[in-house]
Amino acid sequence: MDITLLGHFVAAAEAPDFTRAAQALGVTRDTLSSSVKQVEAELGYALFDRSAESTTLTEIGVAFLDDARQELAQAAGHGAQTGGGSGGGKAKANKGKGRAPAVKGQPKLGKKRQSR
Repeated sequence: MDITLLGHFVAAAEAPDFTRAAQALGVTRDTLSSSVKQVEAELGYALFDRSAESTTLTEIGVAFLDDARQELAQAAGHGAQTGGGSGGGKAKANKGKGRAPAVKGQPKLGKKRQSR
C-alpha cells in the first residue's frame, strides 16, 4: 500500500474532521477523501463511520490505525537509514550547455549593432 495513502488515513483519523486534516496535510478535502476511499477499497472494509458528524473510526478502522502508524514509522526509519528515502528533492541545474545569461548594457550574442 502506498505510504502517502497511509499518511492521509492517519491524518484523517487523528483530526476532528476531514477539513482540518486536509489543511494540516496541505491538500484539498476531496483529495483526502479519495485517498481514504482508496485505502478502504484496497482493504475491502469501511474504516470510517460516514453517518457520524465528526471523524469516527469503525472497529476495523481503529485496528488498522495502529498498523498504519507502525508502517509509517518503519518507512520513516528506513528512509533515514538509507539516507534520503524516495530520492525526491530539488532538481539540479544542467551544467555546461545552454545560453549565457544576458548582461545589461552588453550587446546580445549573435546580433550585430546597426551602424549609423
